[in-house]
This record gives sequence, C-alpha cells and structure tokens, in this order.
Amino acid sequence: MPHVRLRKFNTKEVYPGGRMDNDMCMVVRAGRTIFVRGQTGLDLDNHFVGVGDPAAQAEQAIANVKVLLEEAGSKLEHICKLTTYITDRGHREAVYNAIGRQLKGIHPCGTGIIVRGLAMPEMLMEIDVEAMIPEDE
Repeated sequence: MPHVRLRKFNTKEVYPGGRMDNDMCMVVRAGRTIFVRGQTGLDLDNHFVGVGDPAAQAEQAIANVKVLLEEAGSKLEHICKLTTYITDRGHREAVYNAIGRQLKGIHPCGTGIIVRGLAMPEMLMEIDVEAMIPEDE
C-alpha cells in the first residue's frame, strides 16, 4: 500500500450540528512523508482546551502533533514544514512561543497566516505540519 491513513474519523463526530459528513483522518503516511491534519485546541478526544487562550490552544495543538507523529513513526524533530494560522495578529507572540518551546533547535520551515476565522469560533489558532521519517529510522 503506498500510504496509510491513521485515526480515521467523520466530521459529523467533531463539529457541532452534524451537518457535515466527510470521511477524514488525522495523519497520512505516504512513504516516508507524514501529513498531519491541522491541529487546534481540540485534544485527540475532541475536547476543546484553552477557550480564549491562544497559548493554551497552541500547547494542545503541538502536543497532539507529537502524539500523531509518533503514531506514524516520526518525531517532532523530523518536522520539515509548519504553517501557523492565527485569527488575530495579537496572538502571534503567545502562539509562536508556545510552539517554539517544543520545537527548540529543530528549525522547520515556517509560514504564518492571519485568517478571519477557523472551523469553530473558539479556535484562535491552527497548525499544519509536514514531517519525514529519516532513512535510518
């Protein structure tokens, strides 16, 4: 099989109202490349952490990424690309510092984007991650 899909779910299980019905997954491992679904303040059991607190949401998001990468056979240190979405420029420092503490010394490529909103109104940030599994692991 060319790729593996981990932690499959349907959007009607995650988002209120159940009006969306999309089959998704949290991680796709395609060869040695890992794609992680955008992570927010939702923990891996779909409980929201950090309402009104962008730093707490960022800490939860990067904690999720760590678990998901490990389940796919990778690690935080193998993140190649990180895209950070924030809903307010004022959240930048809190979000970047929370994520940066976990990625100290890793030096991924990064892009930051300010957006009008995310999937749920309480979401103040989201990170999108691409990582690799090194040849020697």
